[in-house]
Amino acid sequence: MKISEKGQITIPKTLRDKFGLQKDVEVDFKPVKNGVLIRKRSLSMHPVDQVFGILDRQSNTDKYIDEIRGK
Repeated sequence: MKISEKGQITIPKTLRDKFGLQKDVEVDFKPVKNGVLIRKRSLSMHPVDQVFGILDRQSNTDKYIDEIRGK
């Protein structure tokens, strides 16, 4: 297998099928001792992304801090 001029590689179909590497699946490349590990990105969201925006309100942080401090 060769790396193309654009840095692309073709993952053999048997490996794509075995590991569920279908079109538009995102992968990560991780350096390891003897080369590079390619793995699918986790389907679960980062904990911060899971809670971001759940309050769904516009607020002024300084005003809120003043309110909870009783100012």
